[in-house]
Amino acid sequence: MKKLAIGLVVFCVALSLLGAHAWAQGKLLCISNKSLKGEQSVSTCLAKGDEFAIVDQFGVVHVLSKREVELTKAFNPKLFEQKAYSFQYQELAPEMKIFGYTVRPAQPKK
Repeated sequence: MKKLAIGLVVFCVALSLLGAHAWAQGKLLCISNKSLKGEQSVSTCLAKGDEFAIVDQFGVVHVLSKREVELTKAFNPKLFEQKAYSFQYQELAPEMKIFGYTVRPAQPKK
């Protein structure tokens, strides 16, 4: 009985981790330029004034404000180096990767 309970707990933890990974996946798509097909980077498009949105696997759209773009760049700068795609070419757009960078305050020099 104890082995069954442990097995069930391990299964539930594994299932929740897989679910969290799937939930975190999404795509960064341009909403102001309808013809982007990976010719430019997201950073280049943002510099030109294009707007972007994050679309999850359920089709829920979250439009990024300028403030959200600034904060996202601080925590995940590599995200904006990827190629830019519009909604028309969303099947070609890469999945957003979970960031592995953290912002650390500068340490005073000794």
